[in-house]
Amino acid sequence: MTGMAALGIAYVLSQFYRVFLAVLSPTLSAELGVGPAALGWASAAWFIAFALMQIPLGLALDRIGPRRTAGWLITLAGGAGAGLFAGAQGAAGLIAGMALIGVACAPVLMASFFIFARSFDARRFAMLASAMLGVGALGNIAAAAPMSAAAEALGWRAALIVLGAVTVAVGLAILLWLRDPPAPAEGGAQDGGLRDYLALLATPHLWPLYLMMFVNYAPVVGIRGLWAGPYLADVFALDAGAIGLATLWMALAMAAGSFALGPLDQILRTRKWVVAGATLALSALCAALALWPDASAALSVAALVAIGFSGMSFGVMMAHARPFFPPAMTGRGVTLMNFFCMAGVGTMQAAAGGLLSGAADPVSGYGAVFGFYALATAAVSALYVFSRDSRP
Repeated sequence: MTGMAALGIAYVLSQFYRVFLAVLSPTLSAELGVGPAALGWASAAWFIAFALMQIPLGLALDRIGPRRTAGWLITLAGGAGAGLFAGAQGAAGLIAGMALIGVACAPVLMASFFIFARSFDARRFAMLASAMLGVGALGNIAAAAPMSAAAEALGWRAALIVLGAVTVAVGLAILLWLRDPPAPAEGGAQDGGLRDYLALLATPHLWPLYLMMFVNYAPVVGIRGLWAGPYLADVFALDAGAIGLATLWMALAMAAGSFALGPLDQILRTRKWVVAGATLALSALCAALALWPDASAALSVAALVAIGFSGMSFGVMMAHARPFFPPAMTGRGVTLMNFFCMAGVGTMQAAAGGLLSGAADPVSGYGAVFGFYALATAAVSALYVFSRDSRP
């Protein structure tokens, strides 16, 4: 339990690191002279490094286990990345630091899913996976007001050094106390290497799941991590305090959504329709914001909170896919799914940014962004409903 607790704390840090730049951006711009483009690349570096790590991570999880894979990457890359970021004198240091932090965070959730798949009854996978996501959502909360307070009290460089020390301590705790799950009944990990990934990609009935994973997490991460604040400021002229409160409620809704959606596969005896229902609700909420982006600040905040709740079907999506992966390829299967997820976040963020920058005014720009999310999730849902279900 101590090792799993350390892995849970590591996931809180992972969620924190992917969104904390939003709080530090004004300070970094003023002190280092970096503009929005450089800060955008710093944020993108985290997701790019995270996504690219998924393929080698799958092999490592299957072959050497989660303890060494997660423990060493968090300890070495996490400490180095936070230190590099803390000592940055310009955009290059920020980007390199964020890339290393992305490498450190890459194995955390997949190591947890690997342990859940190997050590627990399959019927509990969705609940356990969603519970881990709910715990990790605390990182979204910590990356708002608490990070702002720490940066103000200590300075952003000292705050990052403290975070780096905490990250190293968590990595060492994983190395000391986490226990690898038992090997699958048919023996050790297969030695197909990258050919096993090709085999998974060549499985036709998995493609609706890959496509759903590509789109269903991107809107909630994109809106919470980047667009919510500028949208509320540009369209409704809300101040920093009001935006902070709105994003806090959205983060709390994300945690609640993870805990609420996870057990539904047991209650409803289906995984596919839990994911489809949540994603269609997400699509409808984005469509409402696309049609009426400037109707009311209160209604828009309520819609953002509801998006936070309905956009957290990631754990059930993983549970849907898990039975289709051979036991000896569990690590490769879950990391391939996570690759599609993070690739989707990055791709859709870039597309949304292009829509916004090309708009004539903020209202039409944000309407186009929300419309893009609505269309993408609706289109993929239309394909996903024909996928094979994996019932508990």
